[in-house]
Amino acid sequence: MSQDLSRRAFLETTAKAGAAASLPLIVPRHVLGGTGYQPPSDTVQVAGIGVGGVGGGNVQAVAESENIVAFADIDHNYASDTFEKYPEAATYYDYRRMFDEMGDEIDGVVIATPDHTHAKITADAMRRGLHVYTQKPLTWSVAEARYLRRLAAKTDVVTQMGNQGHSSDDARLVNEYVRSGAIGTVRKVHVWTNRPIWPQGIEMPEDVQRVPDQLRWDLFLGPAPSEPYHEDFHPFSWRGWVEWGTGALGDMGAHLIDHPYWALELEAPETVQTRSTAFNGESWPTATTTFYQFPARGEQPPVEIVWRDGGLQPERPDALPDGEHLPETGGVLYEGEDGVLLHETYGSNPRILPTEKAKQLDKPPQQFDRVKNENHPMNWVRAIKGEAEATSDFAYASRLTETMLLGVVSLRAGHRRLQWNGEAGTVSNVSEANEYLARQAPRTSWALEEAQGMVGTRTQ
Repeated sequence: MSQDLSRRAFLETTAKAGAAASLPLIVPRHVLGGTGYQPPSDTVQVAGIGVGGVGGGNVQAVAESENIVAFADIDHNYASDTFEKYPEAATYYDYRRMFDEMGDEIDGVVIATPDHTHAKITADAMRRGLHVYTQKPLTWSVAEARYLRRLAAKTDVVTQMGNQGHSSDDARLVNEYVRSGAIGTVRKVHVWTNRPIWPQGIEMPEDVQRVPDQLRWDLFLGPAPSEPYHEDFHPFSWRGWVEWGTGALGDMGAHLIDHPYWALELEAPETVQTRSTAFNGESWPTATTTFYQFPARGEQPPVEIVWRDGGLQPERPDALPDGEHLPETGGVLYEGEDGVLLHETYGSNPRILPTEKAKQLDKPPQQFDRVKNENHPMNWVRAIKGEAEATSDFAYASRLTETMLLGVVSLRAGHRRLQWNGEAGTVSNVSEANEYLARQAPRTSWALEEAQGMVGTRTQ
């Protein structure tokens, strides 16, 4: 057995053992090499796929202590800054070739490609036994989210979605305020963002442009239908196009809906309806409002979450101090029977309103362990080593993603109010909406056939 395979087996055993193991599986650093020394067995070999944007930052977050061994990016010009930071890492265009040639040298993969390729790349990595850190939204479709949830349970690798606010101290304080009853029973939550900050609500360009030399456009398209290259699609602006992105809801829902979904211990919504500005079916609208109705949970009553994007905001609460406005870039407002809880994007800066009530309250008792340095990518690494639990693993993140994307399904189904059967994975009242739960006719080499069967079946 090679050294690489032995090391990976070591890390897999450590991850499964977990932080609560009675005997340490990693030799203490001071035994081998003094203060600050990290033995090879304690170093995760990380590859990055899609590192020209936020993926480069995710890699940097783990690079101080871990070994960066390879990159795959469809645009070597866009990814060049990241490549230059790690000159010893091998570089590829196609992640599949990287896996074939270097798979035995990789323990974990950071995936930050456009939304429409998340599921296929993530699934391929997991089936190879690689730990995965996949950017938000976890997937492009509801079917893909359900499939990755099942695959995560089957493969037992360490998984994490890149909604970094989920590892913050403030996010845990939000939960503790809500669950300690600081604002009483919550029945309605408002969520909003100023996104999109990229073009949406536009027509598909008519001209065809030359593909840049260092861009592999066919790899960008992945499972999506063939479409000629245009600079309006890549980089970054892909978020606004239906075949590649999931709009503002997919982009920021994981940073905003995450917190009430978590704090209120919600699961599948019963009904979902999205309204929007004009929608041409090719580019997401400039603004949407989505209404989620969640059922009662035990003694807790039903909850409504209202999502707004495109600069739309809820009505200003009376409890907000005079002269103060709701956070412009985004936030969450919980309406409780005894008060209001307000926080910004990522769960930041939670505060009780009105101010007079906040002064009367003690800080809620701590119910959630804090994440070391609030570092979400490193939380994933520590989970691989068995030193922590991943805070946003796919068991949780897939359900959050599924909920978010049902808003997209309602939009594409003509703004219809959908009745959702979460157990079966079907829309029960608008049959034509079910076709938007999965990608129809994906390109053959990128198809995730198993995912197609994850909607309309009793799988979870």
